[in-house]
Amino acid sequence: MNDAPEPANLRFLRRLVTVLTAVMIGGLLLIVALLVIRFSTQRQVVPDTISLPGGITAEAFTMTPDWYAVVTDKGRRILIFSRADGQMIQTIDVAN
Repeated sequence: MNDAPEPANLRFLRRLVTVLTAVMIGGLLLIVALLVIRFSTQRQVVPDTISLPGGITAEAFTMTPDWYAVVTDKGRRILIFSRADGQMIQTIDVAN
């Protein structure tokens, strides 16, 4: 075997690669942890129950801080409900 001492620049390069590899692995683990935390704590946006009048199916849903709206009847009606009590406060007929 060769017992010659290792050149200083080669030793520096080996340590640099080792440190950079450790930093990259740590960064990747941090990104994965942040994604898991972000997606596991999503809050529910849609109310648990929406009482629609009989025979009506919802096609779309939107919400503001005070009310939410449900688009029904193939986009021909919009029902607006209060977020406070869930009661329907307005019906809008959309002309095609």
